[in-house]
Amino acid sequence: MNKTNTPVSLSGDRQTIWNPTFTYIFIINVALNMAQFMMNTLIPNYAEHLGATAVIIGVVSSLFAVTALGIRPIVGPATGYFRNNRLLAVAVGIIALAFVSYAFADSISILMLGRLLHGIGMGFLAPLSLALASDALPSSKLASGIGIFSLGQAVATAVGPMLGLELVHAFGYSATFIIGAVIMLAVLLMALRLKTDVPDKSAGFKISLNNIIAVEVVVPSVIMFFLAGAYSCINSFILIYGKANGVKEIGLFFTAYAVCVLFSRPFSGRIADKYGLSTMLVPGIFIFALSFILISFARSLPMFLLAGAVSAFGYGICQPIIQTMCMKLVDKERRGIAGNTSYIGVDLGYLLTPTIAGAIVTYVQSRGGSPVEGYSIMFQTMTIPIIAAFVVFMMTRKRLLKQEHVTKEVQL
Repeated sequence: MNKTNTPVSLSGDRQTIWNPTFTYIFIINVALNMAQFMMNTLIPNYAEHLGATAVIIGVVSSLFAVTALGIRPIVGPATGYFRNNRLLAVAVGIIALAFVSYAFADSISILMLGRLLHGIGMGFLAPLSLALASDALPSSKLASGIGIFSLGQAVATAVGPMLGLELVHAFGYSATFIIGAVIMLAVLLMALRLKTDVPDKSAGFKISLNNIIAVEVVVPSVIMFFLAGAYSCINSFILIYGKANGVKEIGLFFTAYAVCVLFSRPFSGRIADKYGLSTMLVPGIFIFALSFILISFARSLPMFLLAGAVSAFGYGICQPIIQTMCMKLVDKERRGIAGNTSYIGVDLGYLLTPTIAGAIVTYVQSRGGSPVEGYSIMFQTMTIPIIAAFVVFMMTRKRLLKQEHVTKEVQL
């Protein structure tokens, strides 16, 4: 077999973060997120283009979480029964089909059907990617490695939204959605080249609560529910809010976020590996809340760029820290299930919060408020779930640290 067709093995050097396996998975992650961020930032605009109200835009943006949640009972058992590279390829293929359905959507109902299909793929994609990256990293550098892995998302955040908007201006929505589907098909081929371990199928394929939810990571998942729900409102409404303020280059908000994440995540990961996860999580939560206050008062491009930068030192730190916590609280064999549990929290946040946020905007406008005022009040209100995340963490911090220590001792 020639070199170009040789599968990328998961059994290589694990002493460094940038081992061949991790590097390959990182490249896959960049391509995946590039297409995802191109699409996710365009969907609210496209829904508005089709005549949707703020509430409907919130529903369309969050609808993928319905099927993502519905598929969760299968994700955990599947990660322990099938080769993860093949599962990843199937998930990517489903998302490619969703992108094609967006291309032919000429009504809100068809767009919603595409979002539901998208959710099925996303239900598998996120926990699989996180588990594959964790398995490719040395245990002593897990926080740093996951922080670096999430930079793939940051790179895509910097380029994806602006690229998507430019493609729409040049070719229209349908052609842009097709381009996203082509990118996903390329990732599918890359996933099939990734060689993963053959799972033990002796116990059979069983759907049980233990294979769906890792009880050890329920608390971090609740924290992610609040934080991811708040962040989903940025993805869903920031472009529309910027446009309402007359800011033409609002897509640069994501670029500012991504550029700052390139600095914040490796730095926070190194500190977390050395001094503990909670050292970075608490300030990250408060900085994230501050970013929403800044967004609510933003009326010009420089203010939006500042808010995007601050958000990078907030959510950009919190997300990988909590993901690392989930991986550290369970045995290696249950990392896929732990990732699945974590993303149940994310899915619920993405499902519920944008709809609530859209309702807030609609309510303010129904009382005589302007669109800018409606979105401004909504972003201020989204600091409430962020504060709730902080309260939950502080109430359970000692128990989580003790549990992490016990798991580490068992693995040693």
